[in-house]
Parts: sequence; C-alpha cells; structure tokens
Amino acid sequence: MRNPKVSASNLTYWRASQSRRPEVMSSDVSFSLSLPTADPLLTITHSQPDIWIIELHGGQDSRLTTRMIDEALRPALDVVEHNWCAMRDKQANVGADEGGGALIIIGRRDQDKFFSNGFDYETVKGNSTFFNETANPLFARLLTYPIPTIAAINGHAFAAGMMLSLACDYRVMTDGSRRRAWMCMNEIHFGARWPLSFTAILNAKVGSPIIRRRVALEGHRFTPSEALKAGIVDRLADLTGSRVESGTEKVLEEAMKLANEVKKLASRGVWSAINACLYKDCLDILYSDDRAHRISLNREAKL
Repeated sequence: MRNPKVSASNLTYWRASQSRRPEVMSSDVSFSLSLPTADPLLTITHSQPDIWIIELHGGQDSRLTTRMIDEALRPALDVVEHNWCAMRDKQANVGADEGGGALIIIGRRDQDKFFSNGFDYETVKGNSTFFNETANPLFARLLTYPIPTIAAINGHAFAAGMMLSLACDYRVMTDGSRRRAWMCMNEIHFGARWPLSFTAILNAKVGSPIIRRRVALEGHRFTPSEALKAGIVDRLADLTGSRVESGTEKVLEEAMKLANEVKKLASRGVWSAINACLYKDCLDILYSDDRAHRISLNREAKL
C-alpha cells in the first residue's frame, strides 16, 4: 500500500473550484469544494484561515463505499493538505510565525441521526483488495495527517463509521439529549469477523482491555455519556435547550472550539512524524499483507 500523495487530478478539482466560484475564492480564507465533481459525496469548506471542514453527505447515513473513500475522502484529504501547505509557505514568506491548522470531519449537516453508518456491504463483499487498496490507506492517512483531525460525531457511528472516528486525533460527540446517538462495533451481532486493521486501530486508540472487550466482543452500544466516560470521545456538545434541527450545528460549534485550541500544535510541522512513531505498531499492521484484513461474512451479515 503506497502512501497517498496529492495527485494532479485532485489539484485540478481544487483549481477548477476557484474558477467556478470566484465570489467564494476571492480571499485566501474561504472556499467550498464538493467531491467527486459528478454526484458529490462530500463538501470541503474553509471559512476560517486555518480550519477546514469535510462534510460527508453520501446518502442519509454517509456509508463508506469504495467511491466515497477513493473518489471523495482521500482526494479531499489531499486538497486540504495542499491548501494548508500553501498557507504555511505564504506565511513563512512574510515572516509570520503561524502555520497551524486543524481538520474537522462531520456527517451530513442537514440531519442529526448519523455520523457514518460504516461500510456498504454490497460494495465490499467479494472485493479482496478493498482493505489494502481502499480502507487501510484512508485510516493510515488520517493517523499520520499533518494537522490535528477531529471527528464531529453528530449521530450514530457504527462499525467502520466508528473506526473512521477513531482514526482521527480527537472526537466530539452530540450529548444525545435531543436524539439518541450510539458508537458501536456491531459485527459480533451479525456474524462478521474483524479485519486485523480494525483490531490494530482499537488497540492503538482505546487503552482499557475491559473497554476493548465491550467494543469488540460485546458489540456494546455506547451512549455519548458512556463513550466519554470510557475515553472513546474527548468531549460532548451540550444540546440542552437547543432545537432538534440545530443539534448538528452545536456539535460542529464544539468541534470548532476544540480545533481552535489544538490548531497551533501543527505549526512546527512535526504532528505527522510524532503520530507515525506513536502509532507505529498500528501502521505496520495497516500496511501488512491483505490476507490479514479480509473479512468473513455469513449470508445474513451486512456491514
């Protein structure tokens, strides 16, 4: 599995967006870009100089299909990194001691039921290269991203949706006071074996063996308060007194607060290198032979 880099096609997306949206791209601060260009599955926004937001909006539950990962999420990460590097270079040229940044990933913002409902079984079954060529490169990219990443969990995060959030550096979750929200690895309940990459990420991000047992072997549905107590998420967004339809914006608001707190940690350019050391064992497994990552499913199993 190769280390993803900024591709010419992804930069073309970004440059094309500037010509299509002159009113948005008139400053260095704001832009909006949807990927893929045909039938988009996510949108990147950059309304603050050093904070980027990726909104997943593929269907109502933002399933992590092959197309979502290969044609939307991974290219979006390339675009954000390129934009951040360009910002750092410009600041360095004028002697500014800045260069920080942060990335927020959130489920579709017009609902508060799902962050992501995981892989789409129909696009994964029978695809022996899915993990090595699609899923694992995404997880590895997030684990070693050059700026802090924050999962803004605005609803349920099931299976690979939970793994996506764990691959991020921080997690902010709705408090569930207006609508139920769970984090859950439910494979045990429908008879699906875990790929080794899932185990590696869980071991790297959740320290307690008891909590790991509840996640993997019991398929426990963690409520927001349980996830916070277990150390799976870092903070909850307080939705008390807010309208149901504004719940996702409250989660994003809390994620923005956290992003502003941690964005300077990337300013010296070593965030990725330290994470690569911190998660070396996990990354070694993600880069391992594809046979370690294949999943076995019974006839009733769905991801």
